[in-house]
Amino acid sequence: MATEVAGRLRRMVPSAYLRVFQPLEAFRSEEQAEWERFIVGGGRPRPVRPLYRQRVMTGRLGLLAPAEGERAEFRVMEGAYYVCPSRTRLRILASLLSFREVQPLELSDHFVPENEARKAQRELNRLRRREPGAVSFLMQSPWHVPVRWFVLVDDDERRLIQREDGDYRLFYLTTARKAVRRAERAVPALRKSDLGPVAGMITELVEWLAQFDDRSLVELDYDRLTDLMTWDELDDDHSARDINEALAALSQGEFPRSAQLYQSVLGRWAEVRNREVFN
Repeated sequence: MATEVAGRLRRMVPSAYLRVFQPLEAFRSEEQAEWERFIVGGGRPRPVRPLYRQRVMTGRLGLLAPAEGERAEFRVMEGAYYVCPSRTRLRILASLLSFREVQPLELSDHFVPENEARKAQRELNRLRRREPGAVSFLMQSPWHVPVRWFVLVDDDERRLIQREDGDYRLFYLTTARKAVRRAERAVPALRKSDLGPVAGMITELVEWLAQFDDRSLVELDYDRLTDLMTWDELDDDHSARDINEALAALSQGEFPRSAQLYQSVLGRWAEVRNREVFN
């Protein structure tokens, strides 16, 4: 039941994902054994008895999360297994705190009251003390792909395939080493331009990727955003190529061409993101 609910929610709010798949042997021995059991079991977590807890809250925000065990996605490359744990609880806690940071105080208090934020911070601190290496393996972006993500990948790594259900999937798959090198190359030129804030966000991506084994894989997945796009739009979408060309033009001082390419990608994703207004 929890899996069905999660699947429905995923379709209700189409999102893009930036995932890190770490080599199985790079995990701590206890977690490595857990993911080995997960893979042998066909990618299903060990069943657990759902536990429900009723708690009076001063706010109006309710969260729905699967009651089953921890999940993960995995990929097999050249006979080696790579794992991307969902770390659902960790991401929920971090998202609650992030929401309060980016929203106006009166709005954030309405959804995430201060006392609930303190509880979330305490629990997050406990998780990180118990597991110093606890970090989210994925980023999620509803209704669009953040333009800065395309800096990490190359057009040659783009894949457009048909799913088993007949729909299409568009994704990029690269290595962490390549992703970090590309991001580091992009930062100096951006800092010298009017896009300095973007350079800061790309630096944050580099810092995030630095927390994983450098043999890891990085996947930029449009996921169900493809449902919002026609076949022609998917086939014509080469956002990573356009962003890389924009960065090359910027570093060579070709500012009009760089701005044109950058704005074309922004406009493309603004059209997709506008679907949120109708939902």
